[in-house]
Amino acid sequence: MAKRKEPPMPPVNEEVIQRPMEEIMHDSMIPYSEHVILERALPRVEDGLKPVQRRILYTMNELGLTPDKPHRKCARIVGDCLGKYHPHGDTSVYEALARMAQDFSLRAMLVDGHGNFGSVDGDGPAAMRYTEARMRPLAIDMLRDIDKDTVSFSLNFDDTQKEPDVLPARFPNLLVNGASGIAVGLATNIPPHNPAEVISGVIAQIDNPDITTDELMTYIPAPDFPTGGILLRDGELKTAYETGRAKLQLRARVHIEDGPAGRKLLAITEVPYQVPKAAMLEKILRLSEEKKGILTGIHDIRDESDRTGLRAVIELKRDVDPEKVLAYLYKYSDLQVTYGVNMVCIAGGKPMQLGLKAMIGYFIQHQKNVVTRRTKYDLDQALNRAHILEGLIIAVDNLDEVIRLIRASKTPKEARVALMNAFALYFVVRNVSLILQNVGDTELDLG
Repeated sequence: MAKRKEPPMPPVNEEVIQRPMEEIMHDSMIPYSEHVILERALPRVEDGLKPVQRRILYTMNELGLTPDKPHRKCARIVGDCLGKYHPHGDTSVYEALARMAQDFSLRAMLVDGHGNFGSVDGDGPAAMRYTEARMRPLAIDMLRDIDKDTVSFSLNFDDTQKEPDVLPARFPNLLVNGASGIAVGLATNIPPHNPAEVISGVIAQIDNPDITTDELMTYIPAPDFPTGGILLRDGELKTAYETGRAKLQLRARVHIEDGPAGRKLLAITEVPYQVPKAAMLEKILRLSEEKKGILTGIHDIRDESDRTGLRAVIELKRDVDPEKVLAYLYKYSDLQVTYGVNMVCIAGGKPMQLGLKAMIGYFIQHQKNVVTRRTKYDLDQALNRAHILEGLIIAVDNLDEVIRLIRASKTPKEARVALMNAFALYFVVRNVSLILQNVGDTELDLG
């Protein structure tokens, strides 16, 4: 058999393009960084959502997944979001969807999940083909009046549909649910807050635009983490609210109880925010096994959590001082963690680090724009309706002449022109047919 002749190799271009590093960085890295900052990792100050979260809620709104409708498979929601708006992997979309349905991640959940959406132990959610979801009432408030030209829209990734640049967000979601994300050269970590306190603070700033941070803190005294815990008073909180950056000390809530055989129990009922309970207990067990100092007094560690609530117990040996053990655990385990506040978000089209007052100010301005645009839309709709009603009034007042002109016309277009010339009107001919039906006359067949 003859050997097959290989095709000739294409010529190799040995030309080397030499460019300065600053040009390469400017043309490649800086646009990539800008895209990650603005289109992926950081939330908008107006609605407190990252683009993927905004697209998920908008997709669920299009699917009609309101709180009064049945749950829908998460795979369907993720597929629609990917196909219409989000040109990235399905993992990122489903993780964002699951997080909005976790009561240990968000202070006020936006998604009502049905199925396994993970746990405070650090377990991940079930696959999206097994879980179902729909919007919660708060998500409806995030999208309320979006069909009334309250926000601007842009084309999606393939220019076939439009998606909102920001949601109307009728409550201050950024402060209520917080945010965390890592971009290129930037990161954000905004703590969640109590919804009632934040809304009271917003109302106070609306009433008094010159309100100070100290006065705002009488309404919003501190963050309110969904997993509870104790926030230490160390003076850093005011710095966080003034500058948008500080380090807070957050502790688990621990009760000292009497146990069997004269032993003391350290009962943990609340864990620090974003600390997996199972990993925290495993670290404490590892510390006790290493025989580090006073932790040799730990007799047993067990998780007694059930559907009634979270509870983990550290059982101590007899004659061991529980206060000393607890102080040691605060120092060396995750019973006490440092929460780094870094309130960075997209404001005015660029990333900014904002304090509490500035963040609320942007939200108030957004609400003013939403209400103004909604009112203008309602006014335009009312004027259009009034124009039609005025024409119908003239038609009813001159019903015989209107009937004569319509019957004398051969086509709807000819009837429309005749009515416009006779009464200086412009309205759809079928409205005249409706009038005739209402007054009991014979229905006209105008095509």
